[in-house]
Amino acid sequence: MRKVLFILGQLTDQDVEWLAGAGSRIDIAGGVTLIEQGKAVGDLYIVLDGSLSVAVSGVGEITRIGSGEIVGEMSFVDQRPPSASVAALGPCRLLRIARATLDSKIAGDPSFAARFYKALATFLSDRLRGTVSRLGFGKSGELDDEEMEGELDLEVLDKVHLAGARFDRMLKRLNGVEG
Repeated sequence: MRKVLFILGQLTDQDVEWLAGAGSRIDIAGGVTLIEQGKAVGDLYIVLDGSLSVAVSGVGEITRIGSGEIVGEMSFVDQRPPSASVAALGPCRLLRIARATLDSKIAGDPSFAARFYKALATFLSDRLRGTVSRLGFGKSGELDDEEMEGELDLEVLDKVHLAGARFDRMLKRLNGVEG
């Protein structure tokens, strides 16, 4: 669930409410391919429940993602076809936000756009750092002021309680639970 903290920690309560209201909750069965490598993606997804497999042709599964992860964000940013396929490992519940809806909000609300793109940049930066670390690059063997692998940076850590509460409210709203 850590990944959703990068997104929701940068946004306001109103932004999160807008996302929950503008998106639609979808349920998919295990085995359903949500995103196909090389084919255009029209939506951005937040995984609310369940697990997805991320696979690359000729390589196989490269990772699994679960609740709180974002899917389709790279194609949202650069509008290129995805470099991997994403399929449900079992039943999954997702928040789907249509690209056209999100593009319209971004065009009409520059403050939201700035927060949203900063959140995506922070999220993608963390993913790249994790990938580089897992591949074993950039390790000098010396301790320095950089954060240890798996730790949140101080800005994200400062907002983690807000992001967690926002995700919980989003889940309750999308699951029809008052509270």
